Amino acid sequence: MILIPGILSREDIASFRARLQAVPWQDGRRTALGMSAEVKRNQQADAGHPEVQALANTLLARFGETPLLVSAALPQRIFPPCFNRYGVGETYGLHVDGAIMRIPATSEVMRSDVSLTLALSDQDAYEGGELVIATEFGEQRVRPNAGDAVIYPSGSLHRVTPVTRGERLAAICWIQSLVADTQLRQTLFALDQSIQGLVGNEGVSRQQLDGLHHVYHNLIRQFASV
Repeated sequence: MILIPGILSREDIASFRARLQAVPWQDGRRTALGMSAEVKRNQQADAGHPEVQALANTLLARFGETPLLVSAALPQRIFPPCFNRYGVGETYGLHVDGAIMRIPATSEVMRSDVSLTLALSDQDAYEGGELVIATEFGEQRVRPNAGDAVIYPSGSLHRVTPVTRGERLAAICWIQSLVADTQLRQTLFALDQSIQGLVGNEGVSRQQLDGLHHVYHNLIRQFASV
């Protein structure tokens, strides 16, 4: 689970919230398949509405401009972001995201490797609504600040606890990574972040950095599926 801060600014968030107030919303169960529909109790913005599509495209552009997200997820394909909201009493029970997803309005399918939740509500605007992710180290709970995102392996069991006050608004999407293996992707992320941390360090020579870049990109070249 990795926190990606500051994908949207305060001005962006205010604009997103205002524009989402004017679009039609649907019962979230209409977009869930199989067992997920049984535990999904929320609302989802109409993905076919032009304003929703424009906001989704804005987010896609921001994702591509966020180095930490690119480093962590190594995106190959991104499912168009969806927007959901939870009012008081609404929740999403324990579930796992579908492994294969059809990209809307196309015949193309993609594999979900990385799930992303981007908060559009301030933490003090609601209570409850925690994203709870099951990991090998136990449950991890997170309530990102508005404008921040959290990413985690799509194969993880996860849930959203019931909202007890206010409204929880968020964008969600799924990413097919160039590197499908979760542990390998995590190792590549750690290597890339270590390299970035050494850039500008006077004690590290350009030759040393080039050597590390050589290793990193050759690992990507070896394991990326393109």
